[in-house]
Amino acid sequence: MNQSMKISGKTIEEALDKAVQEWGTTIDRIEYQVLEEPRKGFLGIGARQAYVEVSVRVDPVEEAAAYLKDVVQAMNVEAEVEVKISRKLISMELEGNSLGLLIGKRGKTLDALQHLTNTVANKHANAKQHIVLDAENYRQNRKESLQRFAERMAGKARREAITIKLEPMDAAERKIVHQTLHRHPDIETTSTGKEPRRHVVITPAAKENPK
Repeated sequence: MNQSMKISGKTIEEALDKAVQEWGTTIDRIEYQVLEEPRKGFLGIGARQAYVEVSVRVDPVEEAAAYLKDVVQAMNVEAEVEVKISRKLISMELEGNSLGLLIGKRGKTLDALQHLTNTVANKHANAKQHIVLDAENYRQNRKESLQRFAERMAGKARREAITIKLEPMDAAERKIVHQTLHRHPDIETTSTGKEPRRHVVITPAAKENPK
Protein backbone atom coordinates (compact mmCIF):
# COMPACT_ATOMS: atom_id res chain seq x y z
CA MET A 1 0.00 0.00 0.00
CA ASN A 2 1.38 3.39 -0.95
CA GLN A 3 0.89 6.85 0.51
CA SER A 4 0.48 9.61 -2.06
CA MET A 5 0.27 13.40 -2.32
CA LYS A 6 0.49 16.16 -4.91
CA ILE A 7 3.46 18.48 -4.70
CA SER A 8 4.96 21.28 -6.77
CA GLY A 9 8.38 22.74 -7.48
CA LYS A 10 10.20 24.92 -9.95
CA THR A 11 11.39 21.68 -11.52
CA ILE A 12 10.33 18.04 -11.28
CA GLU A 13 13.56 17.33 -9.39
CA GLU A 14 12.76 20.03 -6.83
CA ALA A 15 9.29 18.59 -6.31
CA LEU A 16 10.77 15.13 -5.74
CA ASP A 17 13.30 16.55 -3.28
CA LYS A 18 10.41 18.09 -1.34
CA ALA A 19 8.65 14.71 -1.22
CA VAL A 20 11.78 12.98 0.07
CA GLN A 21 12.15 15.58 2.83
CA GLU A 22 8.44 15.51 3.67
CA TRP A 23 8.37 11.76 4.21
CA GLY A 24 11.91 11.36 5.49
CA THR A 25 12.55 8.59 3.00
CA THR A 26 14.95 7.93 0.12
CA ILE A 27 14.48 8.63 -3.59
CA ASP A 28 14.52 4.92 -4.47
CA ARG A 29 11.21 4.47 -2.61
CA ILE A 30 9.54 7.35 -4.45
CA GLU A 31 7.25 6.84 -7.41
CA TYR A 32 5.75 9.79 -9.28
CA GLN A 33 3.53 10.89 -12.14
CA VAL A 34 3.95 14.30 -13.79
CA LEU A 35 0.68 16.23 -13.74
CA GLU A 36 2.02 19.48 -15.20
CA GLU A 37 5.39 20.17 -16.78
CA PRO A 38 7.24 23.29 -15.56
CA ARG A 39 7.40 26.31 -17.85
CA LYS A 40 9.93 29.14 -17.57
CA GLY A 41 7.85 31.75 -19.37
CA PHE A 42 9.28 34.86 -21.00
CA LEU A 43 11.11 37.29 -18.71
CA GLY A 44 9.39 35.59 -15.80
CA ILE A 45 5.93 36.15 -17.25
CA GLY A 46 3.77 33.07 -17.64
CA ALA A 47 6.15 30.86 -15.62
CA ARG A 48 4.54 27.73 -14.26
CA GLN A 49 5.73 25.28 -11.65
CA ALA A 50 5.89 21.55 -12.09
CA TYR A 51 3.13 19.55 -10.41
CA VAL A 52 3.61 15.86 -9.68
CA GLU A 53 1.66 13.21 -7.84
CA VAL A 54 4.13 11.41 -5.64
CA SER A 55 3.75 8.15 -3.76
CA VAL A 56 6.11 6.39 -1.39
CA ARG A 57 6.29 2.65 -1.12
CA VAL A 58 5.61 1.72 2.50
CA ASP A 59 7.74 -1.14 3.79
CA PRO A 60 5.32 -3.51 5.59
CA VAL A 61 8.10 -5.01 7.73
CA GLU A 62 9.29 -1.59 8.86
CA GLU A 63 5.73 -0.58 9.72
CA ALA A 64 5.22 -3.80 11.70
CA ALA A 65 8.50 -3.34 13.57
CA ALA A 66 7.61 0.24 14.47
CA TYR A 67 4.21 -0.87 15.71
CA LEU A 68 5.77 -3.63 17.80
CA LYS A 69 8.18 -1.17 19.41
CA ASP A 70 5.26 1.07 20.36
CA VAL A 71 3.34 -1.82 21.92
CA VAL A 72 6.35 -3.02 23.91
CA GLN A 73 6.96 0.50 25.16
CA ALA A 74 3.30 0.79 26.19
CA MET A 75 3.76 -2.39 28.24
CA ASN A 76 6.62 -0.64 30.11
CA VAL A 77 9.17 -3.18 28.93
CA GLU A 78 12.60 -2.13 27.73
CA ALA A 79 13.35 -4.16 24.62
CA GLU A 80 14.81 -3.68 21.16
CA VAL A 81 13.42 -5.26 18.01
CA GLU A 82 15.94 -6.92 15.71
CA VAL A 83 14.60 -7.70 12.25
CA LYS A 84 16.10 -10.54 10.21
CA ILE A 85 15.00 -11.20 6.63
CA SER A 86 16.01 -14.25 4.63
CA ARG A 87 14.66 -15.85 1.48
CA LYS A 88 12.37 -18.13 3.48
CA LEU A 89 11.69 -16.26 6.70
CA ILE A 90 11.03 -12.85 8.22
CA SER A 91 11.75 -12.85 11.93
CA MET A 92 11.72 -10.26 14.69
CA GLU A 93 13.69 -10.90 17.85
CA LEU A 94 12.85 -9.01 21.03
CA GLU A 95 16.07 -8.33 22.91
CA GLY A 96 16.35 -7.11 26.49
CA ASN A 97 16.27 -8.22 30.10
CA SER A 98 13.38 -9.93 31.88
CA LEU A 99 11.14 -10.41 28.86
CA GLY A 100 8.81 -12.83 30.63
CA LEU A 101 5.93 -10.35 30.43
CA LEU A 102 6.24 -10.31 26.64
CA ILE A 103 6.34 -14.11 26.45
CA GLY A 104 3.52 -14.89 28.85
CA LYS A 105 2.33 -18.29 30.05
CA ARG A 106 3.27 -20.91 27.44
CA GLY A 107 4.05 -18.12 25.01
CA LYS A 108 0.46 -16.84 24.77
CA THR A 109 1.44 -13.17 24.99
CA LEU A 110 4.22 -13.69 22.45
CA ASP A 111 1.73 -15.37 20.11
CA ALA A 112 -0.70 -12.47 20.52
CA LEU A 113 2.04 -9.93 19.74
CA GLN A 114 3.05 -11.99 16.70
CA HIS A 115 -0.55 -11.99 15.46
CA LEU A 116 -0.85 -8.22 15.85
CA THR A 117 2.51 -7.66 14.16
CA ASN A 118 1.47 -9.74 11.17
CA THR A 119 -1.87 -7.91 10.98
CA VAL A 120 -0.06 -4.57 10.70
CA ALA A 121 2.41 -5.90 8.12
CA ASN A 122 -0.35 -7.31 5.92
CA LYS A 123 -2.27 -4.04 6.12
CA HIS A 124 0.60 -2.42 4.20
CA ALA A 125 1.61 -5.37 1.99
CA ASN A 126 0.53 -6.35 -1.50
CA ALA A 127 1.37 -10.01 -0.82
CA LYS A 128 0.73 -11.93 2.41
CA GLN A 129 3.49 -11.58 4.97
CA HIS A 130 4.34 -14.02 7.76
CA ILE A 131 6.58 -12.75 10.53
CA VAL A 132 7.85 -15.01 13.31
CA LEU A 133 8.27 -13.19 16.61
CA ASP A 134 10.59 -14.53 19.31
CA ALA A 135 12.07 -13.50 22.65
CA GLU A 136 14.86 -15.11 24.68
CA ASN A 137 14.92 -17.97 22.13
CA TYR A 138 11.53 -19.11 23.43
CA ARG A 139 10.40 -20.68 20.14
CA GLN A 140 13.39 -23.02 19.84
CA ASN A 141 13.33 -23.91 23.54
CA ARG A 142 9.62 -24.67 23.37
CA LYS A 143 10.10 -26.77 20.24
CA GLU A 144 12.79 -28.88 21.88
CA SER A 145 10.67 -29.25 25.01
CA LEU A 146 7.69 -30.44 22.96
CA GLN A 147 9.86 -32.89 21.05
CA ARG A 148 11.13 -34.46 24.29
CA PHE A 149 7.61 -34.55 25.72
CA ALA A 150 6.23 -36.18 22.56
CA GLU A 151 8.91 -38.86 22.66
CA ARG A 152 8.16 -39.62 26.32
CA MET A 153 4.42 -39.88 25.70
CA ALA A 154 4.98 -42.09 22.66
CA GLY A 155 7.19 -44.36 24.76
CA LYS A 156 4.49 -44.61 27.41
CA ALA A 157 1.78 -45.34 24.83
CA ARG A 158 3.98 -48.06 23.34
CA ARG A 159 4.94 -49.69 26.66
CA GLU A 160 1.46 -49.67 28.16
CA ALA A 161 -0.41 -50.19 24.88
CA ILE A 162 -2.69 -47.24 25.63
CA THR A 163 -4.00 -44.18 23.83
CA ILE A 164 -2.77 -40.88 25.25
CA LYS A 165 -4.59 -37.58 24.78
CA LEU A 166 -2.29 -34.58 25.12
CA GLU A 167 -3.30 -31.17 26.46
CA PRO A 168 -4.79 -28.67 23.99
CA MET A 169 -2.21 -26.97 21.75
CA ASP A 170 -2.26 -24.47 18.93
CA ALA A 171 -1.70 -25.58 15.33
CA ALA A 172 2.04 -24.81 15.35
CA GLU A 173 2.69 -26.90 18.47
CA ARG A 174 0.53 -29.79 17.24
CA LYS A 175 2.55 -29.79 14.03
CA ILE A 176 5.78 -30.19 16.03
CA VAL A 177 4.34 -33.24 17.83
CA HIS A 178 3.10 -34.82 14.59
CA GLN A 179 6.44 -34.27 12.85
CA THR A 180 8.43 -35.60 15.81
CA LEU A 181 6.47 -38.88 15.99
CA HIS A 182 6.00 -39.32 12.25
CA ARG A 183 9.20 -41.35 12.01
CA HIS A 184 7.92 -43.95 14.50
CA PRO A 185 6.18 -46.70 12.48
CA ASP A 186 4.57 -48.16 15.62
CA ILE A 187 2.93 -44.87 16.67
CA GLU A 188 0.02 -43.00 15.12
CA THR A 189 -0.99 -39.41 15.87
CA THR A 190 -4.19 -37.55 15.11
CA SER A 191 -5.63 -34.17 16.05
CA THR A 192 -9.15 -34.05 17.46
CA GLY A 193 -11.47 -31.49 19.00
CA LYS A 194 -12.29 -27.91 18.11
CA GLU A 195 -10.16 -24.81 18.58
CA PRO A 196 -9.01 -23.68 21.05
CA ARG A 197 -9.34 -27.13 22.70
CA ARG A 198 -7.94 -29.11 19.77
CA HIS A 199 -5.35 -31.65 20.90
CA VAL A 200 -3.10 -34.47 19.70
CA VAL A 201 -3.94 -38.12 20.38
CA ILE A 202 -1.08 -40.65 20.42
CA THR A 203 -2.00 -44.27 19.68
CA PRO A 204 0.13 -47.41 19.29
CA ALA A 205 -0.21 -48.58 15.70
CA ALA A 206 -2.17 -51.77 15.20
CA LYS A 207 0.11 -54.73 14.58
CA GLU A 208 -0.54 -56.79 11.50
CA ASN A 209 -1.32 -60.44 12.15
CA PRO A 210 1.27 -62.73 10.53
CA LYS A 211 -0.15 -64.89 7.77
